[in-house]
Amino acid sequence: MAEIIYNISAIIALAGMIIALYRMVKGPSIADKAIALDVMTIISISLIVYIAAISQKIIYTDVALVYALISFIGVIAIARYLERGL
Repeated sequence: MAEIIYNISAIIALAGMIIALYRMVKGPSIADKAIALDVMTIISISLIVYIAAISQKIIYTDVALVYALISFIGVIAIARYLERGL
């Protein structure tokens, strides 16, 4: 039963990734594109944790944590650039 819920949530996450990719490509402003990129990184982090849960390898959660930290720093850099330039 848990595997069915995992698979359904992965499909929903992939659908969200496709929607965010569309928004990143067709976004009317740079801020919309930056937010879509952030949404895509959050979804990919959740998919990495999903893979860690399915394969039962704890190292993937470490990868997800590092990716989340790098993503956060990247979003801060993009926001600072959009606000007043680097």
